[in-house]
Amino acid sequence: MTKEQNKALEEIAFRRLRIGYGIALLVAGLLIFLLFGLNTRAGLDATFGMNLSAAQAIIIPDIVLPAQAMVYALAMITVFLGAFQLARGIRSTGTLIGVLAFTFVFAFLTWASQGNSFNLVGMLNSSIVRATPIALAALCGVISERTAVVNIGIEGIMLIAAQTAVVSASLSGNLYVGLLVAILTGGLVAAAHAFLVIKFKVDQIVSGVAINIFGVGITSFISSRFLEKAFTNLNNAGTFPIVPIPILSQIPILGPALFENNIVVYLMLVIVVVMHVVLFYTPWGLRTRAVGEHPKAADTLGINVYFMRYVNVIIGGMIAGLGGAYFTIGAVGRFDEGMTAGKGFIGLAAMIFGNWNPLGAFFSSMIFGFADSLQVKLQILSVPIPSAFLLMAPYIVTMIVLTGVIGRSTPPAADGDPYEK
Repeated sequence: MTKEQNKALEEIAFRRLRIGYGIALLVAGLLIFLLFGLNTRAGLDATFGMNLSAAQAIIIPDIVLPAQAMVYALAMITVFLGAFQLARGIRSTGTLIGVLAFTFVFAFLTWASQGNSFNLVGMLNSSIVRATPIALAALCGVISERTAVVNIGIEGIMLIAAQTAVVSASLSGNLYVGLLVAILTGGLVAAAHAFLVIKFKVDQIVSGVAINIFGVGITSFISSRFLEKAFTNLNNAGTFPIVPIPILSQIPILGPALFENNIVVYLMLVIVVVMHVVLFYTPWGLRTRAVGEHPKAADTLGINVYFMRYVNVIIGGMIAGLGGAYFTIGAVGRFDEGMTAGKGFIGLAAMIFGNWNPLGAFFSSMIFGFADSLQVKLQILSVPIPSAFLLMAPYIVTMIVLTGVIGRSTPPAADGDPYEK
């Protein structure tokens, strides 16, 4: 293909981007005006809290905005940007999506907070906490699929690990024992998945579905037959306490959000950083990516493809097991049937949206965590939206995100393909 042809194709793609996002911004501006502007009462302020508690060393003044004027201003800005995009065009898709999301979400929050106070730092902290199991599920998917093994059984792994965590913690009286057992349980289930798909070449999707079905079945049976009847004492383990990190927790805004959490959240943050460094800056990560992209070439260079796949899938399962522990000993202290509520599948969506990158998966998980937290905050604010619709928010966001990344995310080249020498 000649340079002229490439340039022509780029111009066609840019024109589609310019028109598509221009129209999207115009529609968003119109919706902001109709849905929020016309339904915001004059004279009311929207207050956005900037402190998690009054005990912080540095107190930042709250942001107080005239609600109606702010919503109208956001609508006008969005319409102007839409017109600019149609006329001139911005080539950065990420910038356009960010602007579109910011103006619409901020207008929505301003409308929801009219006459009330909405704590932004508290929302950030809640988003990180609720994003924890999603991020861990996404990281499990990243490390597995980087060696070309698809694991859609993350939901089942997390469910089984959640139950074993609370039972073992209740039996031992030690939450750390429950955490360790959950991690080992996740690794064990993932090892079974790896054995089936690597050794016997079982279809990876079928194996993952089987794990999910098994996880739901076995945990429901144990819960209804034992934990809710004769052995209720095995379903009351308690939760890890919140441990503020000295000095760091006093940093304005980010300090309370990041450094006033329990051990499961801290471990998630550490795993994100460690996995990113290992994948992209170590020989192990290079071998992992080589196995996922071109296993035959990796084998030719002396890399044990089977060993790399086994180890990475098991590590991924252990990470998912940690995510399962979050639901019980990290959050509520007991096990309830189906308590993972699809977070494993949402984690897979975060993995795809994050382009199979640990940092990308984490920030994508934050989007879903924000949506999950938002529906709780909005119920507290008593916004005139049916609670059933608010509960749907994380799943609606999942569908929107997956629709937006179709054709834009690139999985490892050999993802899902069994390997034979």
